[in-house]
Amino acid sequence: MMQERGLEVDPSTIMRWVHRYAPELEKRVRWYQGYRSTSWRVDETYVKVGGKWKYLFRAVDKQGRLIDFMLSDRPNSSAAHPFLGKALKIMRHWPPSSITTDQLGSYPKAIGRLQREGKLSGSTRHRTCKYLNNIIEADHGALKRVIRPTRGFQTMRTAAATIKGFEVMRMIRRGHCLTCKPQVKDEIRLVNKLVDVFPLAA
Repeated sequence: MMQERGLEVDPSTIMRWVHRYAPELEKRVRWYQGYRSTSWRVDETYVKVGGKWKYLFRAVDKQGRLIDFMLSDRPNSSAAHPFLGKALKIMRHWPPSSITTDQLGSYPKAIGRLQREGKLSGSTRHRTCKYLNNIIEADHGALKRVIRPTRGFQTMRTAAATIKGFEVMRMIRRGHCLTCKPQVKDEIRLVNKLVDVFPLAA
């Protein structure tokens, strides 16, 4: 994009912009996230950070629209619980009627704890039907194709910030935000709304 405009920008500068602004973009796009189906698909994938594999929890609805994501050191219930809790808070107007996961033992524990805490309805069904999660597994692959050119991340902070940027832009490009269709003019209009009051980069 910079080259198209006749500008020369060092890649490290671009990366600093991503680390600085992607988390803020992720917060702002939530206002435009809109309705999500109450049938959730939850799964975890792997991302290399500092030469070690870390776990990326992700949730989408049955149409493949992003609900939430979180990077963690481990795939245990201590990570699954805050991830699902955060997703429930974001989607508080459209709580899930069902949550489909793989066989990871962390999910039943996290879901049961959230139900006991009153943060998740006791009538919410937990399913572990593998074929129903094909949609999120395919989406993991699409996200990893975007991540691959980065050649890995150095720290959890920079990894989380960069993934937020990827997830936000993928959401916009696919027309998964209110008032935004998968057309260039609509994407530009929404991005302009999101970045309109950003301070100038140093």
